Amino acid sequence: MATKDFLVEIGTGELPPKALRQLSQAFTRGIKTALESAGLGFGDIKSFATPRRLALCIIALDEKQEDKAVERLGPAVAAAFDKEGAPTPAANGFARSCGVAIEDLEQSDKDGTLKLCFRSVTKGSETKALLPEIVDRAIASLPIPKKMRWGSSRDEFVRPVHWVVMLFGDTVIPTTILGIESGKVSRGHRFMSSGDIQINSAQSYESALADAFVVADFDVRKERIRSLIEEEGKKLNANVVVDEDLLEEVTALVEWPVALTGRFEEHFLSVPKQALVSSMKVHQKCFYVLDDKEQMLPYFITISNIESKDPAQVIAGNERVIRPRLSDAKFFFDTDRKQTLESRQAQLKTIVFQKELGTVFEKSQRVAQLSAFIANELSVNAAWSERAALLSKCDLVTDLVSEFPELQGLAGYHYALNDNEENEIAVALNEQYMPRFSGDQLPTTNTGAVLAIADKLDTIVGLFAIGQPPTGSKDPFALRRAALGVLRIIVEKKLDLDLLRCIEQACTQFASLKLEDGLAAQVFDFLLDRFRAWYQAEGVSAEVFQSVYHLKPSKPLDFALRINAVNQFSQLAQAQSLASANKRVSNILQKQAADGALGPVRNELLVEDAEKELVSVIAQCRLKAEPLFQKREYTEGLEALATSKDAIDEFFEKVLVMDENQELRDNRINLLGELRTLFLQVADISYLHRS
Repeated sequence: MATKDFLVEIGTGELPPKALRQLSQAFTRGIKTALESAGLGFGDIKSFATPRRLALCIIALDEKQEDKAVERLGPAVAAAFDKEGAPTPAANGFARSCGVAIEDLEQSDKDGTLKLCFRSVTKGSETKALLPEIVDRAIASLPIPKKMRWGSSRDEFVRPVHWVVMLFGDTVIPTTILGIESGKVSRGHRFMSSGDIQINSAQSYESALADAFVVADFDVRKERIRSLIEEEGKKLNANVVVDEDLLEEVTALVEWPVALTGRFEEHFLSVPKQALVSSMKVHQKCFYVLDDKEQMLPYFITISNIESKDPAQVIAGNERVIRPRLSDAKFFFDTDRKQTLESRQAQLKTIVFQKELGTVFEKSQRVAQLSAFIANELSVNAAWSERAALLSKCDLVTDLVSEFPELQGLAGYHYALNDNEENEIAVALNEQYMPRFSGDQLPTTNTGAVLAIADKLDTIVGLFAIGQPPTGSKDPFALRRAALGVLRIIVEKKLDLDLLRCIEQACTQFASLKLEDGLAAQVFDFLLDRFRAWYQAEGVSAEVFQSVYHLKPSKPLDFALRINAVNQFSQLAQAQSLASANKRVSNILQKQAADGALGPVRNELLVEDAEKELVSVIAQCRLKAEPLFQKREYTEGLEALATSKDAIDEFFEKVLVMDENQELRDNRINLLGELRTLFLQVADISYLHRS
């Protein structure tokens, strides 16, 4: 089939930079889906996006739809004609609906029954006739939260539309898009290009725009900016920190990138690096520079959207603009240091943490008590943990954090050092929020780890206490992330901490609330359930997870060690047989549960060789495994238990557990109870059984 290239370009006012890539991807996806639905074949698709345009080039698009053979089935032949062979009303009705005479109908036994049928061919539509509606639908479905109107038009789009290019081959597809008639005239760079640009074909689009100082391809433009930035860094013999989010945003702000290096006064370097970075990144969209020792240098690199004849003037202009921002940061930092963090505690009484949970001051008091408890549990410095908690939120009322909210915690670290607090206390003020996101680093200090756990647990317990746990996909307070953070800190830092005890302690801090029964257990289950998502992401099976979750070890580190051990055990050749045996034992014991507690095995009642052997094997396994379990060497312990497989199999093959003799039956059940108890020191491996 004949093909042609198709180009569509929507020229607009300045598009929102943070949404540009998403808009481009959605535009591409919408047109691609519509073409596929229409049965039109095509080759490559290339999308383009700049601050002033969304465009799409489709290579080798079919010129028309293929003709489609249509077969329409009617009534069965037996019901279509009477005994004399005359057509019945059913046959006549079917013929009328098809617009033909009875004699023009055919017969088909496609469904196994001979039926009347009407065969026809539906002519495929010309692609050029379909494209206007396809583009219209793609534009209408773009994810635009807030649309705008312009002029007297009632059309709505994310920004005013100024021109539309629609070419199929070298021919314009005549249509009106958002009030603008399509053509083959585009526009180049707003300042560096003069006049309109004629686009003669889809293939020439990218080069025509490049001649007009527009790099149309978003990714090409992004990598050019990266290269330009790195070249500027080499000129300074320094390392430029290329923040990917900032790079993405800058790419969406320019059409013809030019990198320029500016300088600021060295006295600004006394301000915390992150404050300077925030000033340059958020307000000026600049990249910062480090030396070989990771120390900040008094330079910045900015991306201009114009190739100036006098770049020195452009640089000077950027320096004039950035200097007040850095001055503000320095002023806030210097002013804040005139007052100690401790003296700011009273101000926290005016900030509401949550209406039912009180102020930030009250939260810091709760966290301080909980931190001391956790520190004592871990045998680390409780005084430091309590002190860090009392100071932890004081930087929220500083000028620097008011201006740069992302510096909370980090500002506290610098101010604590200025106040001559212990270094570990100062570090903990920044580490209290770790991990801030998935995969983020964890606290490096004991005090920071204790404070991070206590702060997160206080929030989780408090919100559960007032009936605001996460529901479905809604988690406005990010409690799931906080819970996972608690688990990560405990497990990855190998903290031997009883989580349930900590939760119970946290509950005591909310004495003014009427707590429902079982709150601590509810929160504990919520936290443990976060392990499920954790291990699912690591490829651990649901059966392995459930085998440990069934026992609910209260120490997350212990929980993790058991999971790893059971996961390795499940790969052993004996695993399925032992899991099956444990399942069988579990069922037997459940049926006998009503008869009371199990007793000791009486050797004088052992009559079968197989049961005598199992008693011996259990005793040997216990001697090997239990010392390993006590040291939490669960993998080695389970491997020791795996040696019991043959004796267990032999027992079930040769011994009748439910013997008519009551004493023999009870003794054998007690034996199985000992076997089950031995495995339950790690997990309920019956969950590994695959039926």
